[in-house]
Amino acid sequence: MKILVSNDDGISSPGISALVKALKKIGEVTVVAPLTEQSAVGHAITMKYPLRVSEYFKNGDFFGYAVDGTPADCIKMGVRNILQQTPDIVISGINLGSNAAINIIYSGTVSAAREAAIMDIPAIAVSVTSHTAKHFDFAAKYSGELAQMIVKNGLPAGTLLNLNVPDLPEEKLKGIIVTQQGKTKWDDVYEERRDPYGNKYYWLTGNLIEQDNSLEADHFALKNEYVSITPIHFDLTDYTTFEEMKKWNLETSMKKK
Repeated sequence: MKILVSNDDGISSPGISALVKALKKIGEVTVVAPLTEQSAVGHAITMKYPLRVSEYFKNGDFFGYAVDGTPADCIKMGVRNILQQTPDIVISGINLGSNAAINIIYSGTVSAAREAAIMDIPAIAVSVTSHTAKHFDFAAKYSGELAQMIVKNGLPAGTLLNLNVPDLPEEKLKGIIVTQQGKTKWDDVYEERRDPYGNKYYWLTGNLIEQDNSLEADHFALKNEYVSITPIHFDLTDYTTFEEMKKWNLETSMKKK
């Protein structure tokens, strides 16, 4: 199995190291990841300045390729420029902090996997629920197991799997649930502050508004110490409203003018 690995926490993140170590047991791993942290950049791609790629070493050993761009850039670069053939699967992570509910939209980790899905490559985004995570072992191991299932059974075109794991030892996890994207979201505000010179600056802060109360929702499942797997895709069409708008006769009204 040929596996392309990326993330949004940057190539030096402990999460990507744990993931690569586990995946090397099941396949040939190539790492193409951001040189610096790119959390919450979403699906941004670089267009206005050149990208630079450098070989990255850990403990004196070659680890992968560092790109001074976004997670989506890394997947494009990895597939089109670095690899000699299309990988069997792309795995993005292990992210520090969960990517569930509304966070899926902002996540660079999920966007790397989504870019692979756009390129018709099966993909997994994987995260643990803490920004100071201590437990990567199960997330790393299960990512490999899930990758093998996907390569064997396939995924619909454009679909990726979003895997979230509570930051707990494996024996304390209650189980694995296939979930849907929850509705929990942030009530954000840019808080005005002053630097030591009295100049204004703004820092994003806010409160989490929890709206999920079913284990079928990713955020609620994680809160209750279950592993969450959510199939997601990049088609953002609201099909219910799409069908309803057909009754508005918009095409007809244009012709009458």
